[in-house]
Amino acid sequence: HDTTLGPALGGTRMWMYQNEMEGLNDVLRLSRGMTYKNSISGLDLGGGKAVIIGDSKTEKSEALFRRFGQFVNSLSGKYITAEDVGISPEDMVHVSKETQHVVGLPGKSGDPSPVTAYGVYMGMKACAKIQYGSDSLTGKKIMVQGVGHVGEYLVKHLTEEGAIVSISDIQEDTLKRVSTTYNAKVVGLQDVYDAEMDIYAPCALGATLNDDTLSRLKCAIVAGAANNQLKDEAKHGDQIMKQGIIYAPDYAINAGGVINCFSEVKGLSLQWAHDKAQEIYNTIFNIVTRSKNENVPTYKIAGKMAEERITNAKLGNVK
Repeated sequence: HDTTLGPALGGTRMWMYQNEMEGLNDVLRLSRGMTYKNSISGLDLGGGKAVIIGDSKTEKSEALFRRFGQFVNSLSGKYITAEDVGISPEDMVHVSKETQHVVGLPGKSGDPSPVTAYGVYMGMKACAKIQYGSDSLTGKKIMVQGVGHVGEYLVKHLTEEGAIVSISDIQEDTLKRVSTTYNAKVVGLQDVYDAEMDIYAPCALGATLNDDTLSRLKCAIVAGAANNQLKDEAKHGDQIMKQGIIYAPDYAINAGGVINCFSEVKGLSLQWAHDKAQEIYNTIFNIVTRSKNENVPTYKIAGKMAEERITNAKLGNVK
């Protein structure tokens, strides 16, 4: 999508798209998101993304990932790939047999989920600071939708701080395990949007903020790890502000994963990644503060801030 700030970094997603057009639309949307995410996080990276059309449960093979690795290699480092939905660090090992332009391998910076979750947790606290005057989440009712990799780590942070956590997930076994481990209340898939909550944390697939759900949400903050949370960015980003809900723009709050990957690209420590993810608190705080001061929705402010950095880089005075 853009390589002004550096090589394009973004994950590979394996998903059963209905057709090629659907896959193409998704990858274009996701790659633009990566440009903004990498920029607003202050990383010297552009944005890119890849999708492999197929069933991640039945259609994986070493040959498939090696062939994909050859393709990534043909781009000569303009695109650096990593795991995303439907892909494991082990799959990335096969990719790495054909190209060095891959991050998130086992034993390197590994699974980015803990760092992503920590960043979301920090961003959520920044929203609370503005909405409630205190960034403490103790006693706050928080709905975590999707307790796969990132969601589970987020539940851990929230529980440890004394939040009252409810969870929902499509995978029954994951739901049971996380519920038991953290004593979290289980909520049905369709009941999420009508539940009593202070904070809604979408951590599964995107577009959960839409015409149907926004009118039902009873929260004061939306802060989660999912990508593309607003089904229609302009329409629903404006609507959520009108409802008085603070929305933490997805690509700004969930940047911990890409921070983790960047640390691997540059050979930096996990501690560096953790400290950098802590800065997401300030990023979200600044976005929401500017949004309130200028009376402009947070998604627009985040976009503006990301674009300002890219424009500055083009003019040669990069921050």
